[in-house]
Amino acid sequence: MFLSVHDFLNEWKREAALTQKVLDVLTDDSLNQEVSPGLNTIGSLAWHITGTVYYFPTQLGVSFEAPEIQKEAPKSAAEIKETYHTLSQSFTQAAEEQVTDENMNQMVNLFGQDMPIQAVFRLLIQHQAHHRGQLTVLMRQAGLNVPGVYGPSKEEWQAMNAQKS
Repeated sequence: MFLSVHDFLNEWKREAALTQKVLDVLTDDSLNQEVSPGLNTIGSLAWHITGTVYYFPTQLGVSFEAPEIQKEAPKSAAEIKETYHTLSQSFTQAAEEQVTDENMNQMVNLFGQDMPIQAVFRLLIQHQAHHRGQLTVLMRQAGLNVPGVYGPSKEEWQAMNAQKS
């Protein structure tokens, strides 16, 4: 539960930085890696994560400028990374300006469920973390070095252990 907009934004900024860290590893070649034939690819999953940074807040009435996201996933990893960064920064600024502590408990309807705005913000963070986890599995399958998110990754552990030797 977020008791204030400040509490949410502190957590959002940490989580967005972790997502950006993961997206920054993507390459154009990796975007076509898929779970299995016909399912999500790295590119489609990364684009979905990016789009929700706009979709969730705008359902609450938080408005901000956004690049075009109502299109197929870009073939450029750089475009996905840059769009996520732009949306995250724009959303952060808009939330600081447009959301108050008083309306964090205001009820809204999202996906057919009534919930307070603070719950939608929690859902946004959890949704992003959920798909970020899926993304890191696909990244491993694509041969990318997966960055640590809530702790060191295999590669980071190996680097730390090599420094100790």
